[in-house]
Amino acid sequence: MADNDWKKRLGVVYSTNPDFAYTTEEATTQETLEPSKQNLRVGIDRKGRAGKQVTLITGFVGSDADLAELGRTLKVKCGVGGTAKDGEITVQGDFRDKIVELLTKMGYKAKRAN
Repeated sequence: MADNDWKKRLGVVYSTNPDFAYTTEEATTQETLEPSKQNLRVGIDRKGRAGKQVTLITGFVGSDADLAELGRTLKVKCGVGGTAKDGEITVQGDFRDKIVELLTKMGYKAKRAN
């Protein structure tokens, strides 16, 4: 009965083919590039944040767990909060210079975007 879970098939068009076998796509995990091959951009963003400044790190290629770990390290080093999701790390406040310095010490290729 577990292979007949209707919630996984929401939005599927009904087939009249008697030999039809429903299959789901497997989620692929993205391999994390080594730090020297990462091209990170460190910029500042104010849009949609009620005028508050956040430092935005984009360009990370890898798994969500590695992104979260890098985000956690940067937030601890800067002593502020933030988040890491959708391939971006957001750190509260304007820490562009400090984050570029930290990332280059960690072996990443980081560039100040604006």
